[in-house]
Amino acid sequence: MNKKATPSFGASIFILGFLIVMMGISVLWLNIPVHMAMAISMGVAILTLSVQGNSWDTIYEAIVYGGKLAIGTVLILYVIGMVMGSWIASGTVPMIIFWGLKVISPNVFLVTTLLVCSITSLSTGSSWSTGGTVGVALMAVGAGLGVNPAMTAGAIVSGAYFGDKMSPLSDTTNLAPGVAEGDLFDHIKAMFYTTGPAYLISIAFYAFLGMKYAGSTLDASTINNTLDVLNQSFNLNLITLIPPILVIAFAIKKVPALPSLFISAMVASLIAILIQGETITTITGIMDGGYKSATGIADIDKLLSRGGLQNMSWTVSLTMIVLAYGAILEKLGVLEVVLNRFKSLTKTVGSLVCSTVLTGVGLNFATASQYMSIVITGRMYVSAYKEKDMLPQTLSRTLEDSATMTSPLVPWNVCAVFFAGALGVSTVAYAPYAILNWITPMIAILFGFLGKFQWKTGDIASTKTYRVESEK
Repeated sequence: MNKKATPSFGASIFILGFLIVMMGISVLWLNIPVHMAMAISMGVAILTLSVQGNSWDTIYEAIVYGGKLAIGTVLILYVIGMVMGSWIASGTVPMIIFWGLKVISPNVFLVTTLLVCSITSLSTGSSWSTGGTVGVALMAVGAGLGVNPAMTAGAIVSGAYFGDKMSPLSDTTNLAPGVAEGDLFDHIKAMFYTTGPAYLISIAFYAFLGMKYAGSTLDASTINNTLDVLNQSFNLNLITLIPPILVIAFAIKKVPALPSLFISAMVASLIAILIQGETITTITGIMDGGYKSATGIADIDKLLSRGGLQNMSWTVSLTMIVLAYGAILEKLGVLEVVLNRFKSLTKTVGSLVCSTVLTGVGLNFATASQYMSIVITGRMYVSAYKEKDMLPQTLSRTLEDSATMTSPLVPWNVCAVFFAGALGVSTVAYAPYAILNWITPMIAILFGFLGKFQWKTGDIASTKTYRVESEK
């Protein structure tokens, strides 16, 4: 029997409050795996909503709805695992990293650091892998030049998050449009309008900071060692750039993400066989279990040992749990009850975008997880964006502008904890220099109030809209 009852404001606040406290305790004190903290929070939400008068059938329907929302994102994440493995095996990722490191110049070290980390993160889809490998090498180079470590770390974080945010291989880049019920490539194109200006400002900022180091001499031993190992381990042929070129071409032609990424993986696999000497057996194993680098250089092996369908399970399982939790909050009225109390703050497009950004940032502080921030913020505001007939990519872009970009700026957020540990610079020290991460949410709010690039149905071509077919 289906029985649905709108929860009280107090119960809704308790559910959200328990999540915040649970995530905080798990990250800061008890070191509980985030999946388990999320599952416990979902269990408490289910129990509370049952006490409020909702039947299990009603709650289960919400969970199934969350699963339906997740399935598209899950399929793409699994294909991305195949893409990452095949791109490394084909030499695509090593080729991009090789030429990225080639352009390092002491005259523009901080700008170059931004660019190299951007390129690496774009090609791998991972800010963490970029920061923990290329970022560590660049910290050593910066130290040799006498550059302030906090400045170098800030440029690394900015570049890593630009690539992570804009790469179709990134988990958050796929999660945000999944939560907002949008399209991956529409989402990426929409982000250029806020991230592009922020990136140009960042380049100018690092160019200004780097002027004082223009006369320094580069100790290139670390970089040259990396270049030599990459050159010896892979055939760095221009043909290896075909897979990313295909992805870009498919995006321009509006080919859906799933088939375009799958085709790219197949082409990369063929290149791995013909150019890098892999066999059909090894390349299929790589697409399934990931690439295992064995150059003997720890940092390079760490960067290149990744990918594979099976290795996406951590992200996939977390995506399933958080979307199921988000669906419970949405379908059982928890988010609506809370949002209605603040309805007056979202009457205009500008105030809606501003509220979305502030919520995304606030949840990064509260939950210590960019995943949770994206999901909860997205499901909390999706109905408001639907009411204003806005396109899904306006919401998904704002989720990334806020939740993704500010996650490494919050000292107890898991992203900040990682970067502080990997780079050896505290979050408080590098945060002022991670200019891209500060400027992007500010530009999002500014454009929101100016009404710039806040598209409604019919304003631009869009793969998905919030209107039902009969309303179009």
